[in-house]
Amino acid sequence: MPTTSVQLYSLRDAIAEDLDTAIARVREIGYENVEPYAFVERVDDLERALQANGLTAPSGHVAVIDAEDTAPIWDAAKRLGIETVIDPFIPTDRWQTADDVKKIADRVNELTAEAAGHGLKFGYHNHQWEFTNKVDGRTVYDHFVAQLHPETVLEVDTFWATVGGADAPAVLRSLGDRVVAIHVKDGKVDGDILTALPSAESALIVPEALQRAFENQKPAGQGDVDVAGILAAAPQAIRVVEFDAYAGDVFEGITESLQWLRENDTAGGAA
Repeated sequence: MPTTSVQLYSLRDAIAEDLDTAIARVREIGYENVEPYAFVERVDDLERALQANGLTAPSGHVAVIDAEDTAPIWDAAKRLGIETVIDPFIPTDRWQTADDVKKIADRVNELTAEAAGHGLKFGYHNHQWEFTNKVDGRTVYDHFVAQLHPETVLEVDTFWATVGGADAPAVLRSLGDRVVAIHVKDGKVDGDILTALPSAESALIVPEALQRAFENQKPAGQGDVDVAGILAAAPQAIRVVEFDAYAGDVFEGITESLQWLRENDTAGGAA
């Protein structure tokens, strides 16, 4: 049955203020699993907080593709019990041509083999531009997936795939068991969010239009995304609740998403 998790990036402000308190609140809300981000830098703190609250981290985000030294990443993942390491972001300017896609796919395949040597899985997490950008009439995401080794896994951000114009349930069905996790988020999928992009240097630096669009994100079931169809299309995938930003109390937001999943995730339910 699918596991349900929460991406700790959603709570980054609370974590910056007091990591232990933020993690404890996640457990109190009812989550048993989390997806840490940039976990190498705070591995000691995360290890302590997760153990103190009985939380597990089946997956984690960290910038691996551009890392010069990957050994600390694999070591930190093992310490935290992470089984699947996901690179969260390669900017749109590096997804423009067939050569661009091949370069990224080759690196991902190389890292997949490297991760396997440490008993780990490795994969990639999309935004909208992998679906918006096209080469020879096909999305760069299609070109990318076609060049990946079978052992490479995928985490599909179903909100961003939808924003990018994809039929997210159809994408998930086509990818099958290669999808080990999905980001579950909801909200508006038109307007500024269609075309506004973050900085090429960092997903954390966003223009005002995109920040407004982020803040229009809603708990699961309250926006434009076909969340129910997405869940049904990927019954095997970890459900990772996430907000890029949230206009209200983000702890209330992740609570509402968890409650909705418990009531509506007929593919397996939340745990």
